[in-house]
Amino acid sequence: MAGASAVGAPTVRHAFDAGPADVLAARGVILATPANFGYMSGALKDFFERIYHPCLDATAGLPYALVVKGDTDTAGAVASVERIVAGLRWRLALPALTVVGPVTQAALDAAAELGGTMAAGIDAGIF
Repeated sequence: MAGASAVGAPTVRHAFDAGPADVLAARGVILATPANFGYMSGALKDFFERIYHPCLDATAGLPYALVVKGDTDTAGAVASVERIVAGLRWRLALPALTVVGPVTQAALDAAAELGGTMAAGIDAGIF
């Protein structure tokens, strides 16, 4: 995320390219997904299926943030991610950023701010 790069160089991975080693090495995670049919993307679900058991105990307390983009609704996608991260025992660092409808400059600015806040909070030991 653009805001995160202001603090340090974040590692960015597409869901299909990220795995347990990436999560185990992370000091925090920002998850981003479209809302598809009231659920997270298949790619994010696949990511969770591959990392869940290898990361279950080792990443308890990992701070995370969530960005969800939907055409008409994001609630189902947010809830589906929240159920899985609750099982992983990750800790929500910032409120979910949800974007409904077109991606506007304000939404892009909010995403950059979320990234910067997350990175600064991790760097400062707040999250």
